[in-house]
Amino acid sequence: MTKNTLRALCALALTPAPMLMAGTESKAVKEVLKEESCITGDIGVGAVSQYISRGVVLENQGAIIQPFADLYFKLYEGDGFLNKVSLNLGVWSSLHSRKTDAGAIGGGSTGTRNWYEFDWTAGVAFTVAKNLTITPSIYSFLSPNDGFSDFYGLNIAVAYNDSDMWGGKFALNPTFQFLAELENKCGTGADEGFYYEIGISPTVPVGPVTLAFPVKVGLGSNDFYGSLNPNTGAVEDETFGFVSAGVVATYPLAFIPECYGAWSVNASATYYYLGDGTSDFNTAARGGSVRDADNNEFVFGGGLLVAF
Repeated sequence: MTKNTLRALCALALTPAPMLMAGTESKAVKEVLKEESCITGDIGVGAVSQYISRGVVLENQGAIIQPFADLYFKLYEGDGFLNKVSLNLGVWSSLHSRKTDAGAIGGGSTGTRNWYEFDWTAGVAFTVAKNLTITPSIYSFLSPNDGFSDFYGLNIAVAYNDSDMWGGKFALNPTFQFLAELENKCGTGADEGFYYEIGISPTVPVGPVTLAFPVKVGLGSNDFYGSLNPNTGAVEDETFGFVSAGVVATYPLAFIPECYGAWSVNASATYYYLGDGTSDFNTAARGGSVRDADNNEFVFGGGLLVAF
């Protein structure tokens, strides 16, 4: 045995065990990092030709930019009847070049005249029987430019993922929402009421593009929606708010590395038919200056989304 060989054996014997296992440890660390995160979310921005909320036309002129962000915290996951529980937090804004209704509340003085709306929501999502998700949430709609009074409401959303019924290539995605106005209004009626929304969003992939065809019906009760009676000047309760149908095309930006999240762009077109409970809102007859009392409206939009 040569002196060089002896030195090499001695050096190997004196090398700490962790160093000898470095390759194995590195692989283990990588596997741990690949595990699903308990915190997911998305961030993005959209632009629309009109801002219509639950059939209510709030702005149809100028530039309308709507940034948003959401975080989802996984609280539980299992294989029983209750499959998943998560805490959902979200913020959303609508910025208008026209300075919509700036200063209408609070005497006309505001330093954020373009920031029409800021919303936040907090809720807990429960997924049961694998595909049914029920999410009770607190909604708050605030107006930094004092365009409307602060709104608070309780929302319950129900969504069913039916993609398994169609082999994973197609889904109807039926949804139902119930919103109770707790303080102030987001509808058009004379008092705080209740909102009901039924919808589907058939979704199908076409090459790299995903096409969705959302259809919604918005209904109200207890003065959620209301129309002006020209004979009495009173706002009377209405049940029907709107029906909408549209198409959304989403294209993934696959060239962006996965470590930066899943990026996509989208474009949309939506048709609204407005009932008596929404068509006269924001018209001159009701003190508005945004629109005439037309039943038909079209909204075009586009945006960027980053999911992580």
